[in-house]
Amino acid sequence: MEGEVEATLYLAGSLNSGFTRLSRATEDMLQEMAVYANIHYEAIDPNNDKHFSAKSREQLENSLARYHYMPTAIYERNRQGQQSETIVYPFLRLRQEEREQWVNLLTNQRGLSGAENLNSSIESLEYLIAEALHCLQQTERSRVVFLEGHGELPEQNTADVQQSLARYFDVYRGQITDEADCLKPFKAVIIADPQLPFSDKDKYIIDRYLMQGGTVLWCLNGVQFSTQVLTDAGFTPVTPLDLNLSDMLFRYGIRINSRLLQDVQCLPVPVDVSQDPERPQYQPMPWYFAPLLLTNPDNAVTRNLTQVNALFPSDISLVGEDDTIEKEILLVTGNASRVIPTPGEVDLGDLNADLSQFTYSYIPVAASLEGVFPSFFAHRMLPEEVTGASAVEPRKTRQVVVACGSVARNEVQQGQVLPAGYDRYSNMQFGNRDFIVNAVLWLTDDSGLIALRRKSIPLRLLNESVLRSDLSLFQAAGIVLPLFILALAALIILLIRKKRYTR
Repeated sequence: MEGEVEATLYLAGSLNSGFTRLSRATEDMLQEMAVYANIHYEAIDPNNDKHFSAKSREQLENSLARYHYMPTAIYERNRQGQQSETIVYPFLRLRQEEREQWVNLLTNQRGLSGAENLNSSIESLEYLIAEALHCLQQTERSRVVFLEGHGELPEQNTADVQQSLARYFDVYRGQITDEADCLKPFKAVIIADPQLPFSDKDKYIIDRYLMQGGTVLWCLNGVQFSTQVLTDAGFTPVTPLDLNLSDMLFRYGIRINSRLLQDVQCLPVPVDVSQDPERPQYQPMPWYFAPLLLTNPDNAVTRNLTQVNALFPSDISLVGEDDTIEKEILLVTGNASRVIPTPGEVDLGDLNADLSQFTYSYIPVAASLEGVFPSFFAHRMLPEEVTGASAVEPRKTRQVVVACGSVARNEVQQGQVLPAGYDRYSNMQFGNRDFIVNAVLWLTDDSGLIALRRKSIPLRLLNESVLRSDLSLFQAAGIVLPLFILALAALIILLIRKKRYTR
């Protein structure tokens, strides 16, 4: 690092034991990093009116809002049953001259207890702070591009992911030209939900880009459907989607199957159950075609991520026996899933599925690939319209393949962009945005920084019910047992002295 960095920790003051542990772990990490770099930090309690005015607190919250960060409310109940509310600010600001980076120290995975989420936050500390320092020190930013020209998601439906990636990269959108190396300036290429087939020219340029060490994030549907027809008519046909990419992906070692997945663990959808059309009564019903995908806890891309929602996903198969290509599953369905062949039909009137048919478990939906890939155009004629083509030697690179285009999609409501992975009906935020960002960071990570996300700290929790029921016993043991050990030690020493000096 060059230059001085000022770090301000806002997680301070009167905190419960869990957040106190997170605060101390953050200070310890900053102290450790300060040994090797010029980092000065201070801890500030925004709830302390003597040192932090109401105006300063408002300015802090406005700064956090620009990054979609919000303070966290903690509700606790003491032994007398009284409930208290505390507002905490689990954020760290790193500042160097006129540049600054904000770090959200708190991870929140649905289904985990508060203690487990705080432990996950401590596991992620080193990566989050190191990543923010890396962004702070960047003098030249890499470029990533969202491809267009094949019916991909429009800019308004990828705006949230683009805004998140803009923290690390210069983000572009554009089409493939006739120039063989038109993708070479970009560190990563993102192909988000295309609907039209790729030409041989486009395939050649993408293949050439990969052979030169470029990286690609594929978000592809295996089936074709229309959400607009489904909304208007209540049903939509589902057919295989031919993007003319199956042969190239198969060459790289992966296949997207033209099948539709359902899962019991899914998003709800409001359904009118009233028999009177003038008085609709909506109740949530499971929408099995929108499963909540589980993340791989052992992978740097998906570790400590909450579930990822997907609409009409397909499954993937890892093919080939090339040991030089490392493949790892990133997203899977739950333990009660169903595979539906296509062509078929999706009908909103048929929501009561037979759960006995959900006999599959953990079907893979996304995977990462790393290695030296064989060129799809080896020993093939090159497309005539390509200009500037020359021989290239394959280099080691990375790819991520997701068999669902909606993973990278965000909704737009009244002209306002909603976060990717946000479900308006259940008002729940899922991990779509973080998954896409982490995938791109892994694809472009030359220094191995993202490997810090694999860090694991075992959590040893006490049994709260046993602790409450046997509290008196534990208190008595905590008082009596040390005294008994002390008395026993004194007796042994007395006997030894008596035996020694009696002689």
